[in-house]
Amino acid sequence: MKDFILKRVVVIILPFLCVYGFYVILHGHVSPGGSFAGGIILGLSIIAYSTIFGIEKGKAKIPEKVLVWTESYGTLWYGLMGMVGIVKGFPFLANKLAGIDVGVPGALSSGGLISLIGIGVGIRVASTMVTLFFTMMEEEP
Repeated sequence: MKDFILKRVVVIILPFLCVYGFYVILHGHVSPGGSFAGGIILGLSIIAYSTIFGIEKGKAKIPEKVLVWTESYGTLWYGLMGMVGIVKGFPFLANKLAGIDVGVPGALSSGGLISLIGIGVGIRVASTMVTLFFTMMEEEP
C-alpha cells in the first residue's frame, strides 16, 4: 500500500516539478535561481521518477540517445549564443555591448541573450545529472 501511495504522489508532483524547473531557467536573469538551479530541478525530477518506478522505466522515458543529444546540443547552443557577439565584432557572450536589445528591466525579455543562454545551460545540467545517475546505478556483471 505504501508503494502505491508513493507512486501516485510522484505522478501528481512531477509535472509541477518540471514546470517549476523550466520557470527557474527562464526567469533566472530577473529572480533568484537561474539555468544551473533550474537544470538541477529538472534533472532531479527524472531521477525521482527513476528511483520510484525503476531505472529501466526511467531509461525508457529518457533514452540514452536523448541524453547524449541534449548534452551535445546544450553546449552547442551556449556556444552559438556566445558567438553572436563575435559575429557583430565584439567579445564572446557580449550582450548589450553587441547591440542586443535588453528590453525593459524586470520583464522576461529584459536580459537580451541571457534567457536563451540559460536554456542551453539548463538543458546541459539536467542531462548531465541524469546521465551521471544512470551511470552510477548500472550494475556490473
